[in-house]
Amino acid sequence: MIQIICHASFYFFILKLHPPPQIGHEPFCLCLRWICGTLQILPESVPFSILLDGTVIVKSSADLDRETVGNFLFQIEARENDLPNHVVLADVNVTLLDENDNSPQFKSSRYEGKVFKNQTVGMLVTQVEAADLDAGANGQVKYSIEFGNLEGYFSIDENTGEIKLEKNIPLEENKVLQFPLYVAARDGGVISRSSSVLVEIQAPGDSNPQFLLNTYRGRIEEETDPGTVIVKVTFLAVTTVVPVTLQVLTDADKFAIDSKGVFTSKVKLDYETQNNYSVQISISDGTSSDEATVVVEVIDINDNSPVFDASSVTQLVPEDTEVGANLTAMTATDADNGFNRELRYALRGGEGKFAIDPKIGMVSLAGALDRETKAEFTLEVVAQDQGRPALSATATLLIQVSDVNDNVPSFSKTEYEVEVLETESVGTTLVTLEAVDLDEGTNGVVTYSIFLQDPPSTVAFFQLDSSTGELRLAQALDYGAVKVYNLMVQAADGGTPSLIGNGSVVVRVKDVNNNPPQFSAERYDVAVSENLASGAAIVTLEVTDEDEGGFSNGDFIFTSDTFNINKQGVVSLKNDVTLDRETKDNYVLQVVAVDKDGLNATAQLNITVLDYNDNTPQFPTLPDPIPFPEGEYSDKSPGEVYRILATDSDLGSNGEVTISISSSATPFRFREDGMLLVVGPLDRETKDIYELVIVATDKGTPQRQNMTSIRVSVTDVNDNTPVFSASTYTKSILVKDTKVGDVLLTLSATDKDMDLNALITYSFSSGASPRLALNGSTGDVTVVSDLSDVMEDTLLELTAMAKDSGMPPLNSTANVQVFLMTVSLGVDVAFENSSYNFNVPENEPKGRPVGTVKASPGSPVFVVNYFLNTHMDLFSVDALGALTTKEPLDKETEEWYILEVEAVDSRTPPTSAVAMVRVQVEDVNEAPEFKEETYEAKIFSIAPYKYPVVQVQATDPDSGDSGRLDYSLTESSSSFDVDRSTGQVYVVSAVGLEGKTTTVLVKATDPKGLHATTRVEVDVQGSASNDVVVISLNQATNVVEKKVPEMEESLGRVLGWTVKVIEISSTSRGAVASRESGSAARTYVSFIAVNSGEVIPAKDVKSKLQSEAGTVKAELEKVFGAGLEHVMEEESADPASDQVIVIVLGVLFGLSLLGLVAMVTFTVIKFRRMKEPTEDSCRESFDIDRRNESYTNSDMKASATGSQQGQRSWRKSKTSQEAEPECDRQDEDGDSHNFSL
Repeated sequence: MIQIICHASFYFFILKLHPPPQIGHEPFCLCLRWICGTLQILPESVPFSILLDGTVIVKSSADLDRETVGNFLFQIEARENDLPNHVVLADVNVTLLDENDNSPQFKSSRYEGKVFKNQTVGMLVTQVEAADLDAGANGQVKYSIEFGNLEGYFSIDENTGEIKLEKNIPLEENKVLQFPLYVAARDGGVISRSSSVLVEIQAPGDSNPQFLLNTYRGRIEEETDPGTVIVKVTFLAVTTVVPVTLQVLTDADKFAIDSKGVFTSKVKLDYETQNNYSVQISISDGTSSDEATVVVEVIDINDNSPVFDASSVTQLVPEDTEVGANLTAMTATDADNGFNRELRYALRGGEGKFAIDPKIGMVSLAGALDRETKAEFTLEVVAQDQGRPALSATATLLIQVSDVNDNVPSFSKTEYEVEVLETESVGTTLVTLEAVDLDEGTNGVVTYSIFLQDPPSTVAFFQLDSSTGELRLAQALDYGAVKVYNLMVQAADGGTPSLIGNGSVVVRVKDVNNNPPQFSAERYDVAVSENLASGAAIVTLEVTDEDEGGFSNGDFIFTSDTFNINKQGVVSLKNDVTLDRETKDNYVLQVVAVDKDGLNATAQLNITVLDYNDNTPQFPTLPDPIPFPEGEYSDKSPGEVYRILATDSDLGSNGEVTISISSSATPFRFREDGMLLVVGPLDRETKDIYELVIVATDKGTPQRQNMTSIRVSVTDVNDNTPVFSASTYTKSILVKDTKVGDVLLTLSATDKDMDLNALITYSFSSGASPRLALNGSTGDVTVVSDLSDVMEDTLLELTAMAKDSGMPPLNSTANVQVFLMTVSLGVDVAFENSSYNFNVPENEPKGRPVGTVKASPGSPVFVVNYFLNTHMDLFSVDALGALTTKEPLDKETEEWYILEVEAVDSRTPPTSAVAMVRVQVEDVNEAPEFKEETYEAKIFSIAPYKYPVVQVQATDPDSGDSGRLDYSLTESSSSFDVDRSTGQVYVVSAVGLEGKTTTVLVKATDPKGLHATTRVEVDVQGSASNDVVVISLNQATNVVEKKVPEMEESLGRVLGWTVKVIEISSTSRGAVASRESGSAARTYVSFIAVNSGEVIPAKDVKSKLQSEAGTVKAELEKVFGAGLEHVMEEESADPASDQVIVIVLGVLFGLSLLGLVAMVTFTVIKFRRMKEPTEDSCRESFDIDRRNESYTNSDMKASATGSQQGQRSWRKSKTSQEAEPECDRQDEDGDSHNFSL
């Protein structure tokens, strides 16, 4: 059955992306009647199908996308099965409704913005933009800042995506603040969809480049190649916004510095010429600059190479010289001293036949010689010193081996074979024998002879020349009689005794040739590619010959400038020839094969050259430039500029050419037919010439390209309106002084277009006055009528129009005001005061009011504008004359500013006046700042009292007394302290801190109480006191203290370890001083040696110092000069036990004295109490105190004020917990008694 459809059309609306819905519903089936037949949807390509009951369903929801196809039009065909097979059609229109299945998409994956110092609240920073393909509310996008706006500096318009500054950002000098914002775009769907994008905002502060240190230090070895990095200079600068320039001010011919602060050498330095440099460097951004010093220390190296007495020596040696014999001595000298002068010799070359004594340079024979194997040996003798690094020199030793007769003559072949035609003439040379004797002179002269012929004959058939070795035919041969002769020959040399060598010759008699050669084919057809390599083989021609030996001895006759043929019949391309199909694509050659007797045969060789992609596409001659008018073009509406057709001489795909533009960043592209299209807007006023690099590419393999450049000249279109130089032109005139024809004003307008499009005419468009006229060409406004009838001040207001001559013409207008006055204008503009004085505190934020200046224009008709002529970077003035700061001011940088403020009125021509404004910056106390947040240092636990650890430095921007700093520790420490004036942190006692890292906080305080704190981390490395080595020098202590780094380096080079000096003293440190006569100054240097963080025991250090005493002296003389003496001091046998004995004896003595005093005092007091009961309580307290006194080892820090540096002291301390009167025992001079050992 089939439904007979009574409706001609159906309309349905379905929601996309849902499960397959049913489209045919019952209401559309009421007027159908059923017959037997079939239902079908036309066309079948639509994403729908129909069931037998007439229900239309979706094949797949994936095929429904409203953004791709919004509606579907199709037909339903009903066809009956029975004749006459009636057919009926119904139109169906299915419209897809929108569903929120698209997320908003940002037009850029990343947005950027910048906020500079002229920031204002509400300013636009950047704008994001996203689009949603959905319709209605599903496609409406709202914006919000999701993350990164914690400080609330920014806000975003939820509708436009504009990101604005919500509040001012406190910018930091020499720093770029980063604000990464994550912005979300969310649509208005029921189930909302969103996407996000990163917006990076930078806020650069003021540029004031500064070096972090005043002095930088670096070291470099002499003779190091230019470009070696010496030190990395650190600095502060906003290099990403304001580029800075680093420059070497002194010694610029020797040193350089790059933009990253890397300080390098420009030439090789020489320690002997100059061993240190103090180089001035600067950093500048064009406005601010700073300077610093780089101290460069040049390190000495072993720079004198050994020198041989002779650079080349020749020595004659017989080849039978015995192994081990001395041949010659090769000696060299070195200008250096010590290890650098000590030489070692070595040989290079000689194949192991020779040896050299490494100390004295004697060369001897190490292996047997054979002149015939090798007659000369070139040896390279190397002399190397023992410096670090070692230097060396070389000399050449030529060993010439003389001859001895020890070689037997030897034939070049053990057996010679000769073929001879039986018709050969008598006397013909058959072969030349050659025997070689490797000896020289008469030992190598060879004589030839025949001593046996087989088969033998009465008369010899062959004759051998004794000197040349030529074997000649002596009698006619007969192939039928003898076919082969065997000859035994010998060669004897001229030595004594003579040595003889034997050989043999086989002579074969040959038959005569009578058959011509034959080719395997009469014609050879070969195809080769035109890129065939030079010398490559093409084909082999096969030739046969029925005579004995065939065609092996035949030749080919072949005439060609392009091809060769060898004896084997191989045809090849000549080595210096290449093929070019485009020049010649076929070769027909005749080849002749000729045997040894001249019999020949001929064949034809046909060579076809196949195409190879070896031609580059070629461009035709193109106009320069190609003109094209400016306008709005696009992909949908492109402009056709010029058709360019490139050609290629190759065949097939090798000759098919496509043209493209090398860069995609251009509004041009090529169509397939070679037409150059413009697909983007062209604006002549923005850019009038486009230079394009176009590429022609063929489709061959390998692909070939050609490039050329063309210029497209953008021609003018009248698209710019004339622009007046001012929006309003004003002129005031005195009526009585003005006559007809006077020019009052000259109007001026410009037009960015060209030619007629820029030709401007002037006219009054409204407010025209019979008293004034406007020249259409010049713009002059002139008086055209008598003004004597003007009895009162009158203002004429007119509108002038400037119109260009383009098609269609464009125009703009400006206001013209002419003030007709019947009386004089009065005085010019003037300030109320000629000068102003204002004060402003330092460090106030920008925008701080300074003061207000005021000027009068002289007439109420005019207005006054204020301008700042000086210090515009720091101050600004508004329309009312109010002065404000643009940046925070610093009194320490500049205390007084002299500003020049100019007032200009609005009359024509204007008048002006200038006032001087003095601004004083008032001081505000500022806190000091440390150069580093954390200082790090390393010391050893045996470091003595006052041993320097590290010097902390703070700076105070205040001036005068406010800038003086006082250093102290935030908490008292028994291990470290700091110098109050210099900031030098030093050791009090490091005992018990081995292997620990101790932290102290140092505070710098200015006189008004403001302070800053820094952190000092000290790594205390363990070391026993017996690891200390003491040497004494005949130098003053202050001299030694100044050269500690150089002395550490010199001792380190000798020992091969790192040397750390821990004490410099004029007295020995627990050591027994050596006894020396005289009273010369001596300084004791205590040091330890370290290797990979481990302290070297003192006995190992002393052992090496003793073994290298000479080198130690030489190294120290480099530091202190000639005449230096050093002595290694020995420690006392048991210093610890000596100290204990002294302490014990002192304590016993003190106790004895205490007992004696107590006894006497007790007797006196008892006697006086008996005499005077009411005795002075002070003396009684004194006795009590004496009974409670004891001796204790004081804290080293507390005793520093009463003892010398580096020594420990003893003092009395009260152990009684009772309060006592302040009574001191004094001697006759009034000094207190101190008990010390």
